[in-house]
Amino acid sequence: MADETPDFASLSPQEWKDRLTPEEYHVLREAGTEPPGVGEYTDTTTEGVYRCRACDAELFRSSSKFDAHCGWPAFFTPLAGDAVLEREDRSLGMVRTEVLCANCHSHLGHVFAGEGFDTPTDLRYCINSISLTLEER
Repeated sequence: MADETPDFASLSPQEWKDRLTPEEYHVLREAGTEPPGVGEYTDTTTEGVYRCRACDAELFRSSSKFDAHCGWPAFFTPLAGDAVLEREDRSLGMVRTEVLCANCHSHLGHVFAGEGFDTPTDLRYCINSISLTLEER
């Protein structure tokens, strides 16, 4: 990344393509999804902070990660309430809640409620590994 922090809202699609790999661009900027079970962080139990791969913003802590057996990293809460944005997604003919990085508005995954997981929030933030980097503690 450059020494100066860019205004992520003003980056053009080409500037994003220059910053990201084609796979990262597809998920982060085109709301794609990586295949289940192949992500770098699906089964990781390393302690640390998960950051947005596109802009490096802090998003989730490892202490909120849990094994949901869903094929993607799952968290029961973001790092802070303002770390992510949520918006309605009707792209697959159903209503889901998309999760985006609040800093750069990159697609991270989706959040699901009421699935009965034994977590403090009963939420599952199902996040693409390719949308994240892990800063180990």
